[in-house]
Amino acid sequence: MRTGRIARKTHETDILVEVNLDGTGAFDVSTGIGFLDHMIEQFSRHSLIDITCHVKGDLHVDQHHTTEDSAIAIGQAIAQALGDKAGIGRYGAAYSPMDEALARVALDISGRPWLVWNAKFTQERLGEMDTELFEHWFQSIAQAVGITLHIELLYGTNNHHICEGIYKGFARAMRQAVELDPRKGGAIPSTKGQLGG
Repeated sequence: MRTGRIARKTHETDILVEVNLDGTGAFDVSTGIGFLDHMIEQFSRHSLIDITCHVKGDLHVDQHHTTEDSAIAIGQAIAQALGDKAGIGRYGAAYSPMDEALARVALDISGRPWLVWNAKFTQERLGEMDTELFEHWFQSIAQAVGITLHIELLYGTNNHHICEGIYKGFARAMRQAVELDPRKGGAIPSTKGQLGG
């Protein structure tokens, strides 16, 4: 089983994250931000990556540190579980419809972190969460795992549907990318012989 565990404590957050890349999409998430919990749960369920994510953050300040650090810790745990990335699919892409909204996500677990974000929200909050923080969450996880990540909202009007479509698309793309391809025989999927580093 490819697993990772990250425990980190700073003056801003106290986090425990565990992942299992070969899971069933089981989750145990509590960040103190209800909508963020919902999105991480969607990511777990649709990627089939088991995720435990417990965060105690300085929400009396704002949601920034909790949002950012949850993504960093999940990303670090995924990177740990991937190891040298031998045998993985590496690439993933998904179209994700959510009622009237359609998102497209494409990614490469290349070791070269980059985020292209082409999505906008028309309201400042979803539940109690600031919508400006979603782009930052994806930037943080892309950096921590080492993903080249392209996210695009093709169309949509309902902000909840837009956000959920993006997270589900990310999940489906990650599922493809982290799965082991038996045809690769355990080879690292790069002509250089390594990914990142």
